[in-house]
Amino acid sequence: LVVLLLFQLCAHSHTAHTSPLPRSCPSACICTSDLLSCSRQTLQHVPRALPPTATTLDLSHNALTQLHDHWLAALPHLEALHISHNQIKDLSPQAFHNASYLRHLDMSSNHLHAVETHYFDALVSLEELLLYNNRITRVDENAFTKLSGLRKVYLSWNNLTTFPFHSVQGLGNYSLRTLDLSSNSLSSIPVEELAALPENIRNGLYLHNNPVRCSCPLYLMLQHWKQRGFSSVKDFFEEHTCKVSDNAPRSLIKFLKYNHMFENCSAGPEDMHPVPFPVMVGQTPLLTCNTSLPASATTYMWISPQHEPIKHPGNSNRSLEVYRNGSLKIAAAKPWHSGVYVGLAINNPRNFSRLCEFNVTVHYPKPDGETFSTGLTTLLGCIVSLVLVIIYLYLTPCHCLSCCKKPAPLSPPQECSAQSSILSTTPPATDGPNRKVSANKHVVFLEPIRETQNGKIRLALGEDLPDPKHPKVLQLKSDSESISSVFSDTPIVS
Repeated sequence: LVVLLLFQLCAHSHTAHTSPLPRSCPSACICTSDLLSCSRQTLQHVPRALPPTATTLDLSHNALTQLHDHWLAALPHLEALHISHNQIKDLSPQAFHNASYLRHLDMSSNHLHAVETHYFDALVSLEELLLYNNRITRVDENAFTKLSGLRKVYLSWNNLTTFPFHSVQGLGNYSLRTLDLSSNSLSSIPVEELAALPENIRNGLYLHNNPVRCSCPLYLMLQHWKQRGFSSVKDFFEEHTCKVSDNAPRSLIKFLKYNHMFENCSAGPEDMHPVPFPVMVGQTPLLTCNTSLPASATTYMWISPQHEPIKHPGNSNRSLEVYRNGSLKIAAAKPWHSGVYVGLAINNPRNFSRLCEFNVTVHYPKPDGETFSTGLTTLLGCIVSLVLVIIYLYLTPCHCLSCCKKPAPLSPPQECSAQSSILSTTPPATDGPNRKVSANKHVVFLEPIRETQNGKIRLALGEDLPDPKHPKVLQLKSDSESISSVFSDTPIVS
């Protein structure tokens, strides 16, 4: 038993001696649960002992000049890396290996002179790349081809004279939303290549503050972008400049603001509008571009509404097929096939030209028996309503039958009429024997004033009668009503 206890103690001591100790926070840094900040410490080298729990590393505002290979292997969960305001001139081939989860990289305000192919090809999850305020004069055409999730690239305030725009066209980079090339030294803009870019890239393609040569195609393209509401032009309208003469480098004008010299420019390729192309569900439409290009030296590509590049023979499931002559066939159209399809011609890997655009709209067929359009149905409803109103106004019978008939000899007082006057040349037939009225005189009979009491109509009689239900009383009431006047008890004789 004693020997066994001694053996266990020795084994425990050996394990404790050989197991790695948890890495502590470097003395020049501040560590939290997942944040490691080593900013503004005048560091010339990256600290070696880095806690593996960090998801954000801040090394900005130091004196770093290079990054060694595999230096991020100790940070398997790193998602954001800030190395701005250092003195890094270039990157080693494997500087960013073991950083497959990195989504945000800020290398602005360094001394980089170029963007090579191997710089960022290992950052397969990268979404935002900040390279502004460096000394970059060249961007390799394959620098971003492996970054399929890249959304924002900031290259402003560098020394770029050209940029490989075709590198973001047709190579899978259709998640790109922002490409900032402003405040560089771009002397020319390939308008045809830019016209072939997907709309989501053109909306965030910033080209202001560059000494580009003034031209009608450039002016028309940017004006069209402004009309479309693209942020790249709308937000920096007055900052777009162009150079009038190559011999005068400072001859820059704000050509979008002061555009009188471009009033006679004719329509350029950017003024091409998508052709409406309605299709019924289940049909097989064929989209064809009119072209006279030689088939032997030209290949064709289409960009789908989902920003997917499609070449011959078609996409993976063959719902979209591209023929050798450049036509695009949609097999069994479905509602999700709706959208703008852009046809491109490729003469060489660097020459893209837009041929046509079709705005495909897939509709369901109308039900059988539907013969009236919406406008006709609305018009018919209005006519029927008008006829019913006329019938109601002119053909409806009188709702007050007593108003439409002459008063009977012994009928009760007419309640439907207001105060009325009756002009007659003969006395009424109900006159009693004691009633004396000249037949040659006109007598005006006015209805008596009716008073109300407790919501009931009461005749204005001069005396009370003993029994209102007695026949004589009724006769007296009728006679009194027929000869009474509003102003006196005797008829007015004229």
